[in-house]
Amino acid sequence: MTTTAATDGTRSAPATPAVGPARRPAVDWRIRFAVLSLIWGFSFLLIKVGTEGYAPLQVTLGRMVSGTAVLLAALALRRQRLPRGARTWVHLAVSALFLNALPYSLFAYAELTISSTLAGICNATTPLWGMALSLVALSEDRPTRRRVAGLGLGFIGVLTVLGAWQGFAGQDPAGTAMALAASASYAAGWIHVRRTLAGREESHLAMSGAQLLLGTAQLAVVTPLFTSAPSSFPLVPLLAVTALGALGTGVAFLIQYGLVAEVGPTTAQMVTYFIPVIATAAGVVLLGEHLHWNTPAGALIVLAGAALTQSRPRRRPQA
Repeated sequence: MTTTAATDGTRSAPATPAVGPARRPAVDWRIRFAVLSLIWGFSFLLIKVGTEGYAPLQVTLGRMVSGTAVLLAALALRRQRLPRGARTWVHLAVSALFLNALPYSLFAYAELTISSTLAGICNATTPLWGMALSLVALSEDRPTRRRVAGLGLGFIGVLTVLGAWQGFAGQDPAGTAMALAASASYAAGWIHVRRTLAGREESHLAMSGAQLLLGTAQLAVVTPLFTSAPSSFPLVPLLAVTALGALGTGVAFLIQYGLVAEVGPTTAQMVTYFIPVIATAAGVVLLGEHLHWNTPAGALIVLAGAALTQSRPRRRPQA
């Protein structure tokens, strides 16, 4: 889930054009912020439940179908069109791969062998990956001592979560690597968006709907090649996948962009720091996942490091 600047969880947010003026919503932004945090925080639990009845790629495809349906319905209600231009659609296809199809699939595969709690914490490393990759891909991003310190602190936090001093005992290396790769994919996707799609005239909704539509098409091609059709359709996992898509991918995007328009991306991206807390609570309370001291301690260190990488030095007032 990626936020505007980083991720969603089972943040996997779509391309962000320039924010224009919008009418003030009836529901206070703090309430919508809390709802968005809950939706994306519970997404990792829903992935876990979904993979109990369906293959990971099927979970991801179902998620994308439900989420795309929500955004296309919103487009129809608002009488907006999808963006035009072959180049725009090519860039959106790349964004769909790195912000939706790939990370969603990696998280689903990861949760076959790791807890939803660990997956949620790995998701919080997206700002760390973003900072590391932007130093290579974006010439305007200059490293500062504070941001480099944040990157190092976040790395220490990841090692703490994994219990490095115990030889990563109790953690599946492959599953953990896939969850971290999913977070890195979000960061790479946002760099692509920033370089190719930022500031476009099309609405957030139109760009989001097109991106999810392309991601759904990508998964519709890949999923039959690597999975066989389900022999049964367990109800609870099916409901989890549907909720994951309709809420975590569809409704959450609508809430997120409303927040960006009202309070700006800096405040909206703070949702990133609540997602692992909610994912951990949901996994422990509802799924009975075990929690050792190093997991929440490491998560706090990761979040502190991520916050440092996103900070900017204050400008001194001119004399």
